[in-house]
Amino acid sequence: MIGRIHHVGVLVRDLDAGLGFWRDTLGLPLLRSADLPEQGVRAALLACGAGEVELLAPMTTDSGVSRFLANRGESVHHVCFESDDVVKEVRRFIGTGVDMIDGKPRPGLAGKVAFVHPRACGKLLAAVHGKVENVGMVAQRLQDLFGMTRGLAAEDGSFVQLGLDGVSIQLSPLGGGYSKPAFTALRVRSADLPALARRLAERGVSSQESAVGLVVPAGPGQGAPLIVQAGG
Repeated sequence: MIGRIHHVGVLVRDLDAGLGFWRDTLGLPLLRSADLPEQGVRAALLACGAGEVELLAPMTTDSGVSRFLANRGESVHHVCFESDDVVKEVRRFIGTGVDMIDGKPRPGLAGKVAFVHPRACGKLLAAVHGKVENVGMVAQRLQDLFGMTRGLAAEDGSFVQLGLDGVSIQLSPLGGGYSKPAFTALRVRSADLPALARRLAERGVSSQESAVGLVVPAGPGQGAPLIVQAGG
């Protein structure tokens, strides 16, 4: 089932120059960038509210995006719709006679994607994308919804810390491929860590000192650890 517009693809001549406008001038957070040699493009995905903007720049002079750029210049390249089952969606399109560029989904910057031929949708290049979220996307949604501020973040997307009124949470992926983000740690501050450790021990709550502070571990197979750092 088609849900929302996942992203709008924008074709640029130079990815770094494109980021200079979309990221640096407009302030859209960069979620991920990568070279996709099998598609002949360098790509970058930026958050924009509930959707994303994908910048595409050609890596070679003989790719489809290079020809598109030569014919139309820098412009909107495609509109991509999100589906909860992209494989099933492609089969449904083909079964109803829709002309497809991709007979099955291919790897994209943020998951599996399949392109619909422009002649099927009024000369617009459209695509359907599998539903997927990564740590950066979830973090951006929390920032947009609740005004949380971004703290430490790993460049490889393995974790992001967000804060609000002295309390920090950490998001990390549950599995490989940085899919299925999860709440993996809660951070708060205490003016007296030794006294807090004693009170926890008196109440039978286990804790341990570490380089990051006083850690109260989560229960077996559930919850997230509580990390208490020194500070008022």
